[in-house]
Amino acid sequence: MCSAFGGNGNMRFLSFQIHLPFSDTLKYSLLALSIALFLAALIILACKMHQYFSYKATSAVKDKKFVSGSNAEKKMEKNILIKSLSPNFLDVARKEQDSKIQLMQKEMEKLEVHLTPSPPSTESLDNVGSDSDYPQGARGRLKFHLHYNEKTTTLRLAVIEATDLPEYTRDPFVRIRVFSKADEPQSEVQSVLHEYETRVVKNSRNPIFDEDFLFHLKDYPLSNLSIKLEVKDFDKYSRHTLIGETRTVLKDLKVSESFEFNEELQEKSKDIIGEVLVSLKCLPTAQKIEVGILKFKTSSPNIKERDVYARIDVFTNHHKQKHQKSSLRAKSKVTVFNETFLFSLPDLGKSQCLILISLYETLSSGKKLIGQTTVGNQKTKFKDNHWDLMMQTLRQPVAAWHLLHI
Repeated sequence: MCSAFGGNGNMRFLSFQIHLPFSDTLKYSLLALSIALFLAALIILACKMHQYFSYKATSAVKDKKFVSGSNAEKKMEKNILIKSLSPNFLDVARKEQDSKIQLMQKEMEKLEVHLTPSPPSTESLDNVGSDSDYPQGARGRLKFHLHYNEKTTTLRLAVIEATDLPEYTRDPFVRIRVFSKADEPQSEVQSVLHEYETRVVKNSRNPIFDEDFLFHLKDYPLSNLSIKLEVKDFDKYSRHTLIGETRTVLKDLKVSESFEFNEELQEKSKDIIGEVLVSLKCLPTAQKIEVGILKFKTSSPNIKERDVYARIDVFTNHHKQKHQKSSLRAKSKVTVFNETFLFSLPDLGKSQCLILISLYETLSSGKKLIGQTTVGNQKTKFKDNHWDLMMQTLRQPVAAWHLLHI
C-alpha cells in the first residue's frame, strides 16, 4: 500500500493490487493443500483429545477401585468378561475352577489329619494320601520266595507277583528294604542295609514281576534281620501311593532251604532308623518360634561319602509356612548341624502348630529320605512333652532327642 497527501492537508489512502507471478492453477493447488493440512491438524487434535479424556476416565475408575476397596467394580468387570466369553469356553473355565476347588478341599482335609488334635495321627507329610485317599479294605496279596545260603551269607529274594490289588491300582511296583536291629535289647532303632525297587508294571491289578535280588549279609546274624516289601502305585508327577506292605523276620528261616510266601498286604507301619536332637525356643513378644537342628544320630553301618541336610516344615492353624533347609553336612554316625531357624507363631495360646523335620541324604540322582519326626502341640500316639517344656520356659531353648521314622 502507498499513501499521499493532498493540498488541503487531508491524508488520502490509495490502494492497488499486487500481482503475483503465479498461475491460477498453482494458486488453487496451494489453497487446497493448505485446507487439507488444516483438516489433518483438526483430526489429529480430535484424536489426542479423545485419548486424553479416555485415559483420564480409566485412571479415575482404577483409583476409585483401589481406594474404596469395594468389589463392585471387580464384579462388574467379571460380569462383562463372562458375557463376552463364548458359552463353550465359559463351561470349560467353570469346570476347571470347580476341579481346582475340589483339589484344594482334598489337600486341606489331608492337612487336617496332622493339624487337628483328634483323631490322633503321626503320618508324615511325605506320605499324605498314601492310605487315606482310598477306601479301606482288602489290599491284595504278594507272592515271593526267600532262600538263605549260609556258606556265602547271601539272601536271595524272588519277587514273583501281586494279586487282587485294589481297583484304584494303575502302575504297581515293589520297594524292598532289609533292616538290621541294633544289638541293644531295649533299643528299637534299626538301620537300612539294602534298598531296591522292582520294575513298574503298567495298568495291572495282578502284576507279574519275576525279579531276583541278592543281599550280602556278612557279619549280620539272621536273628537281627527283617525284610519289608511295600507294594506301591507309581505316580510320575506326585508321591507314590502305598497300597500295602508285608514284613518277614529272617530268624525264622531255615538255612539252605527255599521258602515260598503268599502274604496278605497290611497297612503301613513305621520303623525307627535313628534320632535327631531338636531344640525349641518360644519368643512370645516377637510371636515367633525358633527351631534348632543340633545333631543327627544313626546306627547304620553303611556310612558312605554322602552329604545330609535337614528340612523343616511348619504348619500353623492349617497354613503351611515356607520351609527352610539346613546346610549340607558330611554323613557320619553322629552328624552335627547346630543350626536354628525362625518361624512365625501368632496367638501362642490358641495356635495349632505342627513341625515336621525331615532328614535327607544327597544322591547323584537327587535326594533320598532318611527319616522324619514331628513336634507340636497335638495329641499323638507318640507321647512327647517337648512342646510343653518349651512353653514353660519362654525365651529359653529346650533340647530333646526325637526318634526318626521311615
